[in-house]
Formats: sequence, structure tokens, C-alpha cells
Amino acid sequence: MKNQTFIEEFIFLGFSNHPDLQALFFLVFLAIYTITLVGNILILTLIRTDLTLHTPMYYFLSNLSFVDICYTSATVPVMLANFFRPSKTISYAGCIAQLFFLITCAGTESVLLAVMAYDRYVAICSPLHYSSIMSKKACMKMAAFSWLCGLTNSLVHTLLTCSLNICKSNELSHFFCDVPLLLKLSCSDTSVNEAVLHVASALIGLSPCLFTLVSYVRIISAILKISSARGRAKAFSTCTSHLVVVFIFYGTANFNYNRPHSGYSLDIDTLVSSLYCIVTPMLNPIIYSLRNKEVKAGLVRMGKKYFSFSS
Repeated sequence: MKNQTFIEEFIFLGFSNHPDLQALFFLVFLAIYTITLVGNILILTLIRTDLTLHTPMYYFLSNLSFVDICYTSATVPVMLANFFRPSKTISYAGCIAQLFFLITCAGTESVLLAVMAYDRYVAICSPLHYSSIMSKKACMKMAAFSWLCGLTNSLVHTLLTCSLNICKSNELSHFFCDVPLLLKLSCSDTSVNEAVLHVASALIGLSPCLFTLVSYVRIISAILKISSARGRAKAFSTCTSHLVVVFIFYGTANFNYNRPHSGYSLDIDTLVSSLYCIVTPMLNPIIYSLRNKEVKAGLVRMGKKYFSFSS
């Protein structure tokens, strides 16, 4: 279908209800974005330079950190710039680009978390076969599969969105471009778009979540069979960080997209989406740093190496 849109730019309504708080919003989200970048870049650097962290689990963690950097960078810079503009706008092309990168990162992270759950399952339930199952080649294929799922899903949604005739309005009740919002502004038949959205939600959203849930049911079952309390604690400590990240990501995603929208104000919608798209990428490196002994030890070694080199 030929693109017949008459809209050249969109106006974001998110955070527009409080013009007197724009400077405060800017400082808060700038701090969150800075922490997100520093934390995830630190994790990437640590995993790349510390040989003790050259394992499948940390290989997937490095992919997760890179996804989170891309994820938050797709929305926050535009939002920060808009805090200084009387009209919070984004061009049509910029909206489509933002949509593409957001869906790519969200889909990749969803599948990647399921892959990381499988890694923990193999490590705890089949430790003797771990090195052969989770070989370097297998890990690269799993990571590539995660990215392929995210990119394919995003490409389909982006192309379908580009085919829409958007003419009802150019106001988006949000601070970033999202498929459901654009569908509401379309004068075209959106039945195909909505059907694909539901299928993608099941394949890229629900399926990895269920796979992760089943993996952890079997992981916990295996841990409970360990005779010694120390052994159970050690086994469980290897997956607590990932489990916390899984709860935060799937929990906020489910609350953001599957809650009833009736009765919710623009402020509540903006706050919930901020938790999902901006706060979660900041929390991931913090969780892995605070709850993972190997990462903390690696950070200490890197700090000692840096300061001894500087002195």
C-alpha cells in the first residue's frame, strides 16, 4: 500500500502537563540516562577485559547491556531535547526510526532473557554437559537468534506502520512513538496491523516469558533436591540476578501493555512507560553488580588495575 500520510511531524504530550517542572524532569532523566550508559558500558568493558568472565552467562550479559544502551538511547535523547522546546515534536521519519529501534531492542531483550534462563537451566540441571551444550559456537547462535527475532519483528511492524494513512491527528499521548498509538491515528484499515501485533506479542513476548518460567520451575526443583544448604545457596546464587531482571522486565512490560487504559491519566501512562523503557535498563547493571560476586570481584580487580596504572 502506498504511504499516504499527511503528517510531517508528531507532537508528544507526555510530560506536557507540568510545564513548571520541565527543568526538574530534564535533570532526573539526564541522571538516569547517564547512570544507564555508565553502568552498561562498565559491564561491557569488564566482561571484555576480565578473562574470568569469558563464560556463556557473561557473554549473554554483555549482549543484554548493549541492548539496554540502544534501548534507552532510542527515546531519552529526544525526550531530553524536547524539555527545552515549547512544542515537543519529532519528525515522521524520526518517529518511524524510533519505532524500529525500540521494537528491535524490546524483542531482542525478551528472547535474550529466555536464552539466559536456558543457560542457567543447563548449568544447574546438566552441569556435566554444560561445556558441550553451551559451547562458544552455540552461544553465538543463540545470541544471533535473539537479535534476528528482534530485528524481524521490528521490520514487520515498521513496514506495516509505514503503510498507514495517518490523518486523524499528530498528537501522541506519550513521550515516544509506539505502534498502538499510531494505529489510533490512522484512517486506514488497521486489522492486519492489529493481528500481527497480537501474534508478535504471543511469539516475542509471551512465549519467551513462559519458556523462562518453565526453566526456573525446573531450576528451583533441581536446587531443592540438593542435600546441603550451602550447595542450595550456591546454586541459587548463580541465577538470582537474572531472576530479578526477568521479574522487572516482564513485570513492567506486562503492566505497561496489558493493563486496562480506562481511568488512567496521561501522567500515569507516562510514569508506567518510563519505568519500562527508561528505568529498567538502568537497573540491570546495578542488579548484576550488587548481587553477583564474580562481577563485584571483577570490578574490584579492574579498579585496582586502573588506579595502579594511573599512579
